[in-house]
This record gives sequence, C-alpha cells and structure tokens, in this order.
Amino acid sequence: MKKVILNLLALTIVAFLTGCSSSGGRYAVEQDYGPSRKVDVSNVPDAVPRVEPISRGGNKSPYTVLGKSYYVMSSSVGYKARGVASWYGKKFHGHKTSNGETYNMYAMSAAHKSLPLPSYVQVTNLSNGRKVIVRVNDRGPFHGGRVIDLSYAAASKLDMLGSGTAKVEVEAIDPASWSGSSKAVVRALPAPVSAAPVSGGSAAPRYLQVGAFSLESTASEAVNQLKTMLPGYQLRIVPLPLKDRTLYRVQVGPVQLNANLAELVSRIEAAGYLRPHLVD
Repeated sequence: MKKVILNLLALTIVAFLTGCSSSGGRYAVEQDYGPSRKVDVSNVPDAVPRVEPISRGGNKSPYTVLGKSYYVMSSSVGYKARGVASWYGKKFHGHKTSNGETYNMYAMSAAHKSLPLPSYVQVTNLSNGRKVIVRVNDRGPFHGGRVIDLSYAAASKLDMLGSGTAKVEVEAIDPASWSGSSKAVVRALPAPVSAAPVSGGSAAPRYLQVGAFSLESTASEAVNQLKTMLPGYQLRIVPLPLKDRTLYRVQVGPVQLNANLAELVSRIEAAGYLRPHLVD
C-alpha cells in the first residue's frame, strides 16, 4: 500500500512539473470567443510606443510549450515578418499575461513567440490595408503556424473577427526613434484634453482614475504594474465605502490641463486599463 501511495505521489509531481514547463492547458485552446454582443472599440487608441525596461516575466530563453522550445530575441529592432494572425478574447480576459500583466481583450495588445516583452509592433491586414499599433506583452500563438495573436480590440479594428484569422505584416517599432504622429491617437479619444504632472499653482489637483476594484490586493497589483510605466506620476489607492462593500480606486496624477493627455491615457490603456477618466 505504501509503495502504491509513493508511486501515485511521484506521478502527481511529474504531471505538475510537466504542466508548468509546457503551459499546455492554456495554449492548447483551439477556439476562443469574444463578448456575447459586439463591442464598439473604434475609440480605443493604438498603443503608443515608448522606451520600457524588459519585463521580469516572460523573457526566459529558451522556454518550452507543448514540447517545443522557443528562443526570445535580444531586441525587436529590425523585425519584420508576414504570416497568419489570430486573436484571443474572453477565455483569457482578466488572466495574467506572460509578463505578469492582466490581459484585457479591449486593449491594444498582442502575443508573440519570440519578441522581447514588452515590444511594440505595427500590424497590417494585407487584405484590406488596415493598420494598428499594439504592445506585445504575452506569449503565443503556439499552433497553426501563426505569427501573432491579437487582442479582440486589435482584431476588430483590423476587421478580422469574422474570419478569425488574417494574412498580416508585422513590423517592430523602435520606441527610441519612433516619430509617428499622435494625431490619430488624439482623434480616437472620446474627449481630447491635455494634462501633465502638476508643477505648482493653487488649482485643486486632478487625477486620472484607472479603475475601481473590489479587492485591495487587486488594486495594489495595478499600482505595482503602472509604477514603472508612468514615471513622474503619483499612484494612489482611494477607498470608497459603499453600503455592502468597499471599492478601491486606483488613480494617477496629479494632472492639469496644460499639456498632452492623449499619450498618458494611451499608456494606461496599453497596460490593459480601458477608458481612464479625470476625477478631482
């Protein structure tokens, strides 16, 4: 009996280690799905390329998924490829990406097998000429010979939700030398306004609210994620007591209306937090 128990324990440990090394359960999904009703994401701006440190998570090289090893590139500069793009949505919405962020299918993000995390790429749908800029913060896709896995929002803007896949061109953007116009980003915002860190003055400070969470631990995760992405800004958690619970609001600031807010909003949305709004 003791020998049987030891054998079962050994098999359990092997199964656990195999699952951790391959991540098969997550990446073996053959078909994903979007929201029950089509969501209008036309106002979601493209990701805005900016220089970021390499993520602590998701950049191990080589790594193994479903029995195959993949190697992470040391730099995204010069990368350009054509292939099939797919998209992923609700099955992974709210779960951790490979670099430890939270996947938001309504943000402009993507998964790639070998680009360093994070990276920025322009994706062009070769069948209709539509283009988007996305921030790569996840690994995949690992089946079907696909070159990139796009968020629901990015796939929608490329008009590929119906077909599920599209032939695309993926071209890396070097944030250090990127000079793309921000006009398209500003037009995409519901109410283009401007803001910058407050340097003085007697006006009441204003903040951008990133989200409201039912768990303080989730709010703390959001703060830790945004700290490195938003240097020069204060991040705070403001509790909001309600009748039956407390909400923990994450806010960024202070900001004032005298500079370009579009880039700040785009940075926050690129991290997966949709539609931040100004509060006093």
